[in-house]
Amino acid sequence: MTNQRLPLQRTMLLVDTERFSDRDDVQQAYLRRMLYGIVDRVLLGAGIDQTLRLRADRGDAIMELVDPAVPLTTLLRALLTEVPAELHAVNRMAASSAQIRLRAVLATGFVAVDEFDGWVGTDLNQACRLLDADPLRAALRERADDFALCVSESVHTGVVQHGHLGIPADQFHVIDVLSKNGPLRAWLHGPLPTAGPTPESAPPPSPAAAPPPPSATAPEIDFRGTNHGVVANRIEGAITFRGSREGR
Repeated sequence: MTNQRLPLQRTMLLVDTERFSDRDDVQQAYLRRMLYGIVDRVLLGAGIDQTLRLRADRGDAIMELVDPAVPLTTLLRALLTEVPAELHAVNRMAASSAQIRLRAVLATGFVAVDEFDGWVGTDLNQACRLLDADPLRAALRERADDFALCVSESVHTGVVQHGHLGIPADQFHVIDVLSKNGPLRAWLHGPLPTAGPTPESAPPPSPAAAPPPPSATAPEIDFRGTNHGVVANRIEGAITFRGSREGR
């Protein structure tokens, strides 16, 4: 596969290591060797050698552009079966500090490789956002098999939903990923995570306004009529208390 400046149809495989930055330099170097070894063995086992793919190193992650001549069914079956087996093999005898857990995205779209060997394409940007999506991260945290896989809508539409041999469509569940360019729909293999994102704390409700205390002043009296004073404990004329008129 040669570098091209024009966008070409590609299959994109992105694989990232969980909690890579939490490790020291020696542990990170070991995890990188394990990551490279697992990806190489899985792809070579599926018949995808270096002439059919182009790799970009992202430190704790690997991105592969795979020739579209490679059937998606072949690659997807390898991811579903061989990656968990490889992880089990390298982790079963490793110390806790050397355990490697991976999340991956399989997508299709157009990508251009520029004169600086950089990769450019909206489809690739969206695949990267899926790799960093909260549902995929949460799914890996909750799983015991050390691997979580998400496929793009195009892979699901073109391959997964048709129930090809070794690709169980009923094990993929739709997720919506928020991004700065709008929501992205993708499909997560395996159960959906039970823990959603932590909602922002709502401000406590304002206390109900207490009714104003009763006035300590005496009610106003609107006296109408002729004031003859008090005669035999009686006031002559009409008196209104707080807007109600009461004859006396």
